[in-house]
Amino acid sequence: MAKQPKRIQAWTGDRESAHAVSEAIALVKANAKAKFDESVEISINLGVDPRHADQQVRGVVNLPSGTGRDVRVAVFAKDAKAAEATAAGAEHVGAEDLYEKIAGGFMDFDRVIATPDMMALVGRLGKVLGPRGLMPNPKVGTVTPNVAQAVKDAKGGAVEFRVEKAGIVHAGIGKVSFTDEALLLNVKAIVDALNKAKPTGAKGVYVKRIGLSSTMGPGFKIDVASINA
Repeated sequence: MAKQPKRIQAWTGDRESAHAVSEAIALVKANAKAKFDESVEISINLGVDPRHADQQVRGVVNLPSGTGRDVRVAVFAKDAKAAEATAAGAEHVGAEDLYEKIAGGFMDFDRVIATPDMMALVGRLGKVLGPRGLMPNPKVGTVTPNVAQAVKDAKGGAVEFRVEKAGIVHAGIGKVSFTDEALLLNVKAIVDALNKAKPTGAKGVYVKRIGLSSTMGPGFKIDVASINA
């Protein structure tokens, strides 16, 4: 068997048992040894089968402590709405010109927002934006006439979530440099948002398992009951 790298050998903590959420956060932070500010990521296994239309889970949550990320925003808008998006801090704003840039391979952004009248144009980028999870959608607030607020939300801690084929939701909830309390607030916020987004077709236990990890560190299981304790 190949010898494990030293950073893995240095990991501490019980990775098999479920921990109280505060304990799991402390363990994740204690094992984040990279030379950069690692992201903290949550994985939530839901009791749904996304193959069925009535068991889809998708939405957006505003994390109270923010994400710690510098989110780059592209906005499809014209005239006054374009000016509003620029004033709100969007990095890239345009219409046909922005379409041509993205169609040509430009992808220097993390979120795409569009006014409703732009969707006929944006829809033509479906094969480019769709697989990357960047296609604007009114269900998560990225197709809206209020582009200024959408830009502010994206930069202030709004996180989109969507259940994957295996019934798992992955999301970044901050950085290891955040305080334990800040991360705890974000964990509770995303779990609460998922509970509110529970689909009508979900049967049995809905939130089955939760794991927390950092970019380069090990994952730790969370006792689901401890989140609302």
